[in-house]
Amino acid sequence: MAKYELKLPKMGESVAEATITTWLKEVGETIDADDIVLEIATDKVDTEVPCEVEGVLREKLFEEGEVIQVGQVIAIIDTDTTTEQKEVSDSETVQEVAVSAENIEQQIEQVVVSNQISAQVTNSVGRFYSPLVRNIANEEGVTEVELDTITGTGVGERVTKNDILDYIASKNIKIPQADIPNIVNKQIKKASTPEKEKVVVSLVKSITVVSGDDEIIEMTRMGKMISHHMTNSLATSAHVQSFIEADVTNIWNWRSKVKDSFQKREGEKMTFTPIFMEVIAQALKEFPMLNVSLDGDKIIKKKSINIGMAAALPNGDLIVPVIKNADQLNLVGMAKSVNDLASRSRNNQLKPDEVQDGTYTVTNIGSFGTVMGTPIINQPQVGILALGAIRKVPAVIETPEGDFIGIRKRMFLSHSYDHRVVNGALGGQFVQRVKELLENWDVNRVI
Repeated sequence: MAKYELKLPKMGESVAEATITTWLKEVGETIDADDIVLEIATDKVDTEVPCEVEGVLREKLFEEGEVIQVGQVIAIIDTDTTTEQKEVSDSETVQEVAVSAENIEQQIEQVVVSNQISAQVTNSVGRFYSPLVRNIANEEGVTEVELDTITGTGVGERVTKNDILDYIASKNIKIPQADIPNIVNKQIKKASTPEKEKVVVSLVKSITVVSGDDEIIEMTRMGKMISHHMTNSLATSAHVQSFIEADVTNIWNWRSKVKDSFQKREGEKMTFTPIFMEVIAQALKEFPMLNVSLDGDKIIKKKSINIGMAAALPNGDLIVPVIKNADQLNLVGMAKSVNDLASRSRNNQLKPDEVQDGTYTVTNIGSFGTVMGTPIINQPQVGILALGAIRKVPAVIETPEGDFIGIRKRMFLSHSYDHRVVNGALGGQFVQRVKELLENWDVNRVI
């Protein structure tokens, strides 16, 4: 029987594993070349895994929800159609073999679980926790009482790595108010007398009271990752903010003049975003110490300027596609890149490589009418710039003949940066340079 091993393909240098979210093919189902067999999720993006050959799906080596490593075999594809026809005629024999194989697998699983249990660490009430779960709990400050409240999804209701990571991301236990006394009493009975008070305090802190009228909404997988990523960033970087207001009247008038002809010629919309991205890329080139990352006490100065473009998804989640080598793109190329990434972000069509290796991030909070904000740094970067809404406001206009009051288009730039490596002078000078480049936009520019 000719077999083909379907492996998890490489999805970028920083992506080492993925979680199976959905199997699109079942065992025994025919697969054509380039058919999508399953969907997976990494810590960067959701994507699909196609099959390069024709055949029949003979075996799934992992179930939905399991984590697999890059290069690991996911499934076995039978590419011998002659053998397939013979197996159909001998279906009874196949079924008997399948049942026998299933029994053997169950016996093996029992032995493996037994061996795992013997190597695991138990708590005072006999619940088993693997060393990995214990280490994560210690690093994240998860108490013994909190561990006991986590529902395990592993074999024998064991708490798995994903279970504890999901708990850390949410960091709350949603428990109906009526159940709280029973839970507290149960934990008190388990604890020794000197520890009873600590148990009660720890448990109450970890409980969120839910009344009968409240609705409990499970966070999406991406939402959990964003939550963990953002709280980790706040705990890692010393966030400092600088704010500055820029007059973008020239940009407003120039775009109004060229947008129709540009769309007719290029088939692309000229939004404000590519204009801002071009300006920010130029400023990063002039201030390379904003285009860095921090590894312990070492500063890594990035050669490429890769700007992340935060984009809101229809379900409320956030994703950050990256414009690679942004300083090397002209305005036409920038517009096409921005429009393409934004469109494929909304349709969940981004590739893993397109959401990694960013060196600086820009978020357009003004698209929702927000005037200014304090964005959280996208680790391991050291800066992020929030673009506020463009507003029509009265402003002082300086001329050789004197000062006048006029109607201008203005916006706030909110710059968050990591004070561990970027001091106030550098952070302020950078955003000041962005303001200058925006305000000195050439109204006669031809593209």
